[in-house]
Amino acid sequence: MSLPRLNRPHRASCHCGAVELEVTLVAEGLASARRCDCSFCARRGAIAVSAPLDGLRVVKGQEVLTLYTWNTHTAQHWFCSICGIYTHHRRRSNPNEYGVNAACLEGVNPRDLGDVPWVDGVFHPSDRG
Repeated sequence: MSLPRLNRPHRASCHCGAVELEVTLVAEGLASARRCDCSFCARRGAIAVSAPLDGLRVVKGQEVLTLYTWNTHTAQHWFCSICGIYTHHRRRSNPNEYGVNAACLEGVNPRDLGDVPWVDGVFHPSDRG
């Protein structure tokens, strides 16, 4: 199955439309899709794709984005405070990238991404001594 090609930048939004992003993904595009099994991501269940820090711009709704962070506070997760949808996060495993909720990308159905690999968030590489 071939993955759809996305515009650069590509539009992403929350469910209610209060938050709108312009996203330019890393070179791997949708092939960067992954799931994480850490205590937070496993409960959230979203598939994330990667964008460099300068590849994400909040076009609308900065004032309604809510930040959630814990533990090391490296990972920063943003949600729409109106509809509750997770839109993006600053990655703990690579703080120079954002993880973007693939389901928020216009025209992308997460089902079309096929078998998405899991990353080990329970035993995160940053926690290993």
